[in-house]
Amino acid sequence: MKKYLPIVVALCVLAITGYIVVSKKKEITVTSKTQKIHNIGIFNKSKSCGRPPQLLKRLGIPQPVIIDLSQKQYKGIALHFGKNFEKVLHPEQWKQYEHFSTYASDELGNIYLVPTPFISIHPTTFNLQKNIYKVESKTGKLSIFMHFDDVVPSANNPYGINAIAYDCDDKTLWVAAIDESNYGSQKGVIYHINPQTKEILQTVEGFDVLSMTILRSEKGKYLLVGSARDNGLYAYGMSKGKLSPTPYKLLELPSANEHIRKIKVKGKNLLELQSIPFSYTLIAQTAKQDRTFYKMLWDSPTESWLFR
Repeated sequence: MKKYLPIVVALCVLAITGYIVVSKKKEITVTSKTQKIHNIGIFNKSKSCGRPPQLLKRLGIPQPVIIDLSQKQYKGIALHFGKNFEKVLHPEQWKQYEHFSTYASDELGNIYLVPTPFISIHPTTFNLQKNIYKVESKTGKLSIFMHFDDVVPSANNPYGINAIAYDCDDKTLWVAAIDESNYGSQKGVIYHINPQTKEILQTVEGFDVLSMTILRSEKGKYLLVGSARDNGLYAYGMSKGKLSPTPYKLLELPSANEHIRKIKVKGKNLLELQSIPFSYTLIAQTAKQDRTFYKMLWDSPTESWLFR
């Protein structure tokens, strides 16, 4: 019996370790009332309707142009162009609203931007998070496009409006806010907006969105969203310009500390996801060393997502 004792002890250790791992895994599994699905249908990259600002043609700036929101060298927004993108368009007026996290372009070349708190909080930080901003296509003027009185960032959670997508089908905007959420509660809001009238067409509450993009597949149209709460990618069904009330969970990234900050449709059944560590306190989200990139392929025969 003694000679088998080390084996018994080893098996017990493995069993205990396995139980701990499973328990921890359960702790990071999403517990919200979302229905998990694995199949949103075959999809492909679609050509964006977004166009470069008309200002560039007037200034004689050739394509391609890179929109820089990294805040590394230029505050606000900067446009890189020319050989090796060494030339920069960065008017002083583009600095006035401080920092932006992401943008969406429309078919006229207007650029819509959403803000982000960056590194530290200033007296104007909270008010800046209440707006959508716009670079007007013809003039290049940057201004507040739409203000949200019900968005209330605070020292405990300085984030407000934080994600945006443009719908080429009906020429509307989708934006999200996470200002009322914290570690214990998820109170994010998605807004559907008519940019011509600034009318809010729909609000969907109860989910903290960190990133979003629109995807069309053989099964329909979806708003894909990365969660600020966990490491998951979700999909809201879209029908006649309306979102379904709850999202479907599509996949999880390998680490519980990763949150999807950008979503791109790169090809047939292929997504590129950019992740960052995220909490509801200040973090330099744009720091390159904190970014991780994943390519996720939907494998139809096995109905599963594969890391590429």
